[in-house]
Amino acid sequence: MGSWQDRVTGPGRGPEPSRRNRRQAQLTLARVEPWSVMKFSFVASIVAFIILFVAVTVVYATLSGLGVFTSVQHTVSTITSSQGNAGTNISSWFSASRILGYVGMLGALNIVLITALSTIGAVIYNLIAHVFGGIEVTLRESD
Repeated sequence: MGSWQDRVTGPGRGPEPSRRNRRQAQLTLARVEPWSVMKFSFVASIVAFIILFVAVTVVYATLSGLGVFTSVQHTVSTITSSQGNAGTNISSWFSASRILGYVGMLGALNIVLITALSTIGAVIYNLIAHVFGGIEVTLRESD
């Protein structure tokens, strides 16, 4: 009885040429440039901020168009009203300028924090990689 390879490819034919000629390289990621990490994380966080801002704007417009904020305002004023008091007016809490202003402040804070933490992470990785040798990566040609 022949070998397993002979049963798969036929006797004497051997493996396919594309599999026999595949190259493989083992590399070690020994250093990450903090300046490059900072630039990339800054751009990525700006893109994430734009996506967040557009998503919140769409959700706010949808909820406002459906009358959710008016209904919440009516419910709160009904619950908090009494005979001598008209109730609490929370419509200013749900204004577009306030909501989008908070999203803008949160986005700006995220841009600063993500950029700073990513850069600090790159510096820490470089220190650890200097001591322990980094991450080993194996690259192989696809079929």
